[in-house]
Amino acid sequence: MPPLSRRAFLTAAAVTRPPNFILVLADNLGYGDIGCYGSKIHRTPHLDRMAQEGARLTSFYVASGVCTPSRAAIMTGCYPRRVGLHHTQPDGYVLRPVSPNGLHPDEVTIAEVLKTRGYATAIIGKWHLGDQPGFLPTRQGFDSYFGIPYSDDQVEGRGSAPPLPLMENERVIEAPVDRDYLTQRYTRRAVQFIEQNRSRPFFLYLAQAMPGSTPNPYSSPAFKGKSANGAYGDSVEELDWSQGQILDALRKNGLDGESLVVWMADNGAVRRNPVQGSNLPLGGWGYTTQEGGQRVPCLVRWPGRIPPGRTISALTTAMDWLPTFAALAGAKAPRTDGRNIWRVLTAPGEKSPHKAFFYYYGEQLQAVRSGPWKLYLALQEKLVSLQNAVKPAELALYNVETDPGETANVANGHPDVVRQLTRLAEIARRDLGDRNRPGTGQRPSGRVQHPTPRRL
Repeated sequence: MPPLSRRAFLTAAAVTRPPNFILVLADNLGYGDIGCYGSKIHRTPHLDRMAQEGARLTSFYVASGVCTPSRAAIMTGCYPRRVGLHHTQPDGYVLRPVSPNGLHPDEVTIAEVLKTRGYATAIIGKWHLGDQPGFLPTRQGFDSYFGIPYSDDQVEGRGSAPPLPLMENERVIEAPVDRDYLTQRYTRRAVQFIEQNRSRPFFLYLAQAMPGSTPNPYSSPAFKGKSANGAYGDSVEELDWSQGQILDALRKNGLDGESLVVWMADNGAVRRNPVQGSNLPLGGWGYTTQEGGQRVPCLVRWPGRIPPGRTISALTTAMDWLPTFAALAGAKAPRTDGRNIWRVLTAPGEKSPHKAFFYYYGEQLQAVRSGPWKLYLALQEKLVSLQNAVKPAELALYNVETDPGETANVANGHPDVVRQLTRLAEIARRDLGDRNRPGTGQRPSGRVQHPTPRRL
């Protein structure tokens, strides 16, 4: 069945039901960690089949190489600096347990947009956008929440973090949670949600906890010790199993042709000892603005709508899901930094709707991409990283279509491209700001005066 045009689809949607949306997020998983993106060590048959039945995006970017800002951008369709979650005090680059900060209640999430069209909405998994009551997902458009509110990070200057809690809506039901079983429990809940809502449109946000940021990722006994790549491989292969369960649930409930499924990572694989995750053939690691930090695997599947077996190289971003889902659901969307990429997903050869993509690390603009070109900006001040300021940055230009590993600096040979991308960077600085320079388009994060721990 050929894909419908956007106009034809929206006309059809008006007389039937809007499509279901399932957005699955892996945590700190690398571009080269699954078979359909080149892994030779991890067994991922369900994800590989999803790529065969749908599309594989090869220039798909998250808006940050770090957890909280990346997830803020997914939920709001906006760069993290726009919504104030690029860097907060006293947290730093990610929200810590018992943080006074969170996603501002006035920000509009994907869930809130879809609620206007009668969607059932659920988040299962890691939220990481604020653990205080006013910031929880049940206050941001989700009917239900089952998961952990943050990572098991230390609270800087305050000793160890409280036990990692498992929450049901706004109540802690277990602390500490046994992380070995999180993927299993999340998957069961996701399948239940699909079954319970098969007669109405729904949005499921399944934010997996694995592979995560710990040196030794977790997995259940059914997968522990079974991969060829240690604990990391065990957790990746269990994530693949989980996705197979989701796709099977859609088939069993007759929802295959009515459901757009997206599977992606929140940022690239981080450096571990021993090294287990892979961002190849990209350069760099998670928690950076290198390609390996922000260019992630992304699979999309919708039988009968998205042609099978496609590889899409056009630049797309995680900020695009909000306007794309809104358009397909016939909902009104707020203004975002994302774009409706439905035609990119369905029309062969469709170009990216993005003139530029900006790589921010926290408060600092470090690079910009336009077309095939990525320019690392020359910075007089020190380059910001997770290890704080390190050294001034030198100007460097890469063709990341032909050189995704960022190995050949060709700035001297393309002064016109350098000037063009430098101008685009200045536009971003005026709107979104830069280190020690506020932007005209920035909004504050949410903040409470006296945060309290989430306890049983």
